[in-house]
Amino acid sequence: MKEIVSISLGASDKNYELSTQFLGTDFHIRRIGTDGNVEQAAELMKAWDQKAHVIGLGDVKFPYAIGSNRLVRRDTETLLEVGKTLHTPITIGTAMRRVAYEWSLRHVNYKLGKGNYFSNARVLFMSGMFSYRLSKVMAEYTPNLIFADPLIEKGLPNLLKSLQELEKYARGLHRFMQWLPLKAVTDRLAPLRGIDNYLFRRAVKEAQVVVIPYQDFHKYIQNFFVDELGGKIVVTATAYDDRVQLLKERGVEIIIDTTPKILQQVVAVNVLEAMIMAALDRPLDEITDDDLLEIVSEQRLDPRVIYPFSKQKRKTRFAFVIHPLSQQHFLKVKPLEFISRYAPKNFINWVEKACAYLPPFVYSKVTGIKSPCGAEAEGWLITVGGTPKQMLAKAPEFTYRQLLQAAELAKSLGAQIMGLGAFTKIVGDAGVTVSRRADIPITTGNSLSAAGAIWAAVEAVKRMKLIKVKSRKSRIHAKAMVVGASGSIGAVCCRLLAQMFDQVVMVDIRDARLLALKQIIREETPQAKVTVSTRADKYLADMDVIVTTTSAAGKSVLDIMKVKPGCVITDVARPLDLSPEEVEKRPDVLVIESGEIELPGNPEMRDIGLPPRVTYACMAETIALALEGRFETYTVGREIEWQKVNDIYDLALKHGMKLAAISGHKGVFSDEDFAQVAGLAKKALAEKRKKALQASRPRPKKKPVALQPVEKPKKILKKRPVVRSTYEEQPMARAAMH
Repeated sequence: MKEIVSISLGASDKNYELSTQFLGTDFHIRRIGTDGNVEQAAELMKAWDQKAHVIGLGDVKFPYAIGSNRLVRRDTETLLEVGKTLHTPITIGTAMRRVAYEWSLRHVNYKLGKGNYFSNARVLFMSGMFSYRLSKVMAEYTPNLIFADPLIEKGLPNLLKSLQELEKYARGLHRFMQWLPLKAVTDRLAPLRGIDNYLFRRAVKEAQVVVIPYQDFHKYIQNFFVDELGGKIVVTATAYDDRVQLLKERGVEIIIDTTPKILQQVVAVNVLEAMIMAALDRPLDEITDDDLLEIVSEQRLDPRVIYPFSKQKRKTRFAFVIHPLSQQHFLKVKPLEFISRYAPKNFINWVEKACAYLPPFVYSKVTGIKSPCGAEAEGWLITVGGTPKQMLAKAPEFTYRQLLQAAELAKSLGAQIMGLGAFTKIVGDAGVTVSRRADIPITTGNSLSAAGAIWAAVEAVKRMKLIKVKSRKSRIHAKAMVVGASGSIGAVCCRLLAQMFDQVVMVDIRDARLLALKQIIREETPQAKVTVSTRADKYLADMDVIVTTTSAAGKSVLDIMKVKPGCVITDVARPLDLSPEEVEKRPDVLVIESGEIELPGNPEMRDIGLPPRVTYACMAETIALALEGRFETYTVGREIEWQKVNDIYDLALKHGMKLAAISGHKGVFSDEDFAQVAGLAKKALAEKRKKALQASRPRPKKKPVALQPVEKPKKILKKRPVVRSTYEEQPMARAAMH
């Protein structure tokens, strides 16, 4: 049996002694703490010389991994000098620590996140100088690295924002200022100390991953509690039970211990390295990193992943782009609403034009999304300032630039995928250019939007109870129409409706595309009856379901007065194709605003015009992909892949998403609302049938009336009186005759 002695500068009340077997060798291991007494540790090293096979030095401060080699704590130098005089080999675990760092991150990134666990994560290193090797591995997964070295060590109100800045600091400013007592000065100046504390707290709060060195562990986190560390992932080494409990009290959800746990007792890296040296019977300088990696692999020395509050969980991050749909959205901002009362009439037009040039900014953070599968997601709503009117008035490149800026912002926040909402997914080539140029996966959400639209339409038909639906899989004996059928969402809606309804009418001004789509549907669903048209009004009066998926920017695309009573209209377009004024004209028609989705868990975010826990289907697609850990460009372009519609629908159901309460322009429809619309529709249909029946009946022939002979009235001729005059009595007449 080989003897391993770990002489530690740590607390003596954590001493232990145990026997175990490792690499086919029996070991007896003991830890002796000296409570920071370097002289006692040196004496113990001399006492155990030639009695132990290997002596490990614990709780010593490792040399900086970057910068000057002289930057080592004096107590460490003292013990290392003593070790050179001994016959028994000594180790502080440097080689095992180096290998364990890299192996732990790569293992966790692949095992827990399929290669995306740390992608774009905001990682705060409380000491980049000590964790330089770990930071180099982390830089392969995310560019969002933040180092608190100047702030903690020197009291300088500054954070390093990249690996390059850390390297410059280590080789320049840090070396130059190591002899200046800046930290002591800043600690005594209350204003500077307050600034440092504020910057440090904000950095911890905004990070998703916090890397805490093993040495001075308690000193690093003593001023941080649930508000800063709650929900965080903490990476550290040799997480003893008391440290795990401390992190749990501060709300840390995941602890990644880079030191493998091979025994029931948690042991430090110096003990592991000492056991390997003794088992191989080779000095440390003859053991390569490859040897250590082989041992780690064969012995399955995986890092510990600790979940203080629950079983295994995973939290992913997303971003979603929104924008104002009309000028009315600007008036919801109280200062603008107040100014508009007294400003000129065209004031809001100036605001609309000016806001189109605003850089993207975070409108709201989204938290509390929890899947029944255990996955969690958080995200950010990022807004661009352009309305649909402004986007259409400018070249697509203008919107592309803003969306790429939004993608950069999303990436810096830690988002792993970004969705495009409303009109941003319509402009130009529908997300293709943005997905090629962005450093983050992009999706327009149109796959789930298409599925959600039909989902909502069918559910509304069932609740109206005007059409009999036998079962979920049976065909619905009714007629459906899609306006904007050749678009990306419209085409998928047509294909879905053809599988569910007896007849489908496809309406669009692009007739060539309609014919191509009709051919596809004939091959997929031969029994479907499909009609194409460039005019919606031609068939409106016969339709039971209408889906509008146009990009008409708020212009009317159909005459609602010609729609059949009881018809269900699903308005998928944003801005809506039907205005509230038009909808009010037909209380006997149900107009719903597409298929909104209810999110799992207890999501919290600022108001986006929908009920609590409810979001748009395009945003729900982004969240479903995040929950599944599929960080890939999913739906972009004008064409939607049929298989992706089915896949995203299944993913939404898997993660607990469901169709939200069906809503219209006035809000959520209640059972009474459905009954009222259905009642008015029945009444209107009955009246319509009555008029049609009356019009179709032949008019009864009237019996001929016998004509009585009518005597012609005798003409009574009045005799004109004859005026007789003599020649002599008319002197004027005589004169005229002459």
